[in-house]
This record gives sequence, structure tokens and C-alpha cells, in this order.
Amino acid sequence: MVAIVLEVSCSFVTWLCLYSCLCHWNRRRSCKWSCRLVTLLHGLIVTCLSGYVMFLDGPWPLTHAGSPNTPLQIHVLCLTLGYFIFDLGWCLYFQTEGDLMLLHHTLSICGMILVLGLGKSATEVNAVVFVSEITNPLLQTRWFLREMGSYHTALGKLVDFLFVLLFLVLRIGAGAWIMYGMVTSPEPNWLLKAGGLAMYVVSLGFLVEICRFVRRKMWKKNPSLDTQSLQG
Repeated sequence: MVAIVLEVSCSFVTWLCLYSCLCHWNRRRSCKWSCRLVTLLHGLIVTCLSGYVMFLDGPWPLTHAGSPNTPLQIHVLCLTLGYFIFDLGWCLYFQTEGDLMLLHHTLSICGMILVLGLGKSATEVNAVVFVSEITNPLLQTRWFLREMGSYHTALGKLVDFLFVLLFLVLRIGAGAWIMYGMVTSPEPNWLLKAGGLAMYVVSLGFLVEICRFVRRKMWKKNPSLDTQSLQG
């Protein structure tokens, strides 16, 4: 456990130092700009690492839920846990995020701490990290396009489409598959099962926000839809 605590601490310090350097290099930009760059980099790195662990290194989360943590799984979760501690602290300090995002970060931190402490179930948690983080780079790209005035372009539409598609297929569809495998397996801790279900409910909350966003986009393209819905 001492080694894990040190690794998580190093991860946190690394993300914090990277953020500080980005703030120094981008003095003309806001603090949020630098934090979004850190988030983008974390999303890319962790998506690749967790994807490699899930699809190539193994074991498969749907058949080995509750299995002992592998060294690579521990490294990936320590890296991610350090980031989430940094980002939660940043969000609380600058008060930029809503309750749903704060709940997501809190549940993620608690889940990873529990898994690292128990020494098992990193297989399914790593899978959850993959399906959750794979849409993050697109979300950050969307924000940067807005900041640079390039959102209302073909590239902006493509980013929106890919984000919604991946969210529905992976975070909601594959996420439900992973949750089912974890809940029905006798191996995972009951507290982890409860946390996993809570995380999925949070994802459904994000889905509601995405549906509202899609509806607004449709209304802008066809204002008559708004009139018809009011008449209905």
C-alpha cells in the first residue's frame, strides 16, 4: 500500500506541475484553458492505456470481474486517481462545475481507492475508465473550438457527432454491459457494485444533458419543431 500511495502522490504532483507549467507558458490564456489542456492530455493517455489493458493485456472484464489486480492495472489506476484528485481540487477551488460533475469525480476517486485497497476488481474499473474517458478528448476539443471561434464549422459538427455517438455506444451501451457483468458476478465487493451502479446513474444524468443539447441543436436547424412541440 505504501508503494501505491507514493505512486498516486507522484501522479498528483505530476499533473499539478504540468498545469503550473501550462499556466506559465499560456499567461494570456485563462486558468481554465490550462486545466482543459491537462484534461485533454489525461484523456488521451488513459484511454490508450486502459484500452490496451482491457483488450490486449487482460483479463476480460465481463468474464473475470473481481479478479486480482495486475501490475499494469494498478499503474493505470494510480495515474488516473492522481489526476482526478487534482481535477476535483481544481473544480472545488474555482467552482466551475455543477453537482453532477463533482459527484462523478467523487465516486471515481472513492471507487479507485477501494479497488486499490482491496487488491482486486481493477479489471472492471479499468473498463469503466476506458468507456468513460474515451469521449473526454472530444469534449475538450469541442471546448477549444468554441474558445478559438471555430466551433460552428464542419469540424465542430463532426466533433459533436462523434462525441454523442461514442457516449451512447460505449458509455451507455457498453457501460451497461460492464455493470451487468459486475453486479451479477459473486466476486466483486458489494460496496463496489453499489458505487458502479451510482456511476451509471451519473452517466444517465449526463445523457439527459446531452439529449437536451441535441434537442436545442435540432430546434436551431428547424425552428418549426419548437412550435410543434408547444402546440402538442
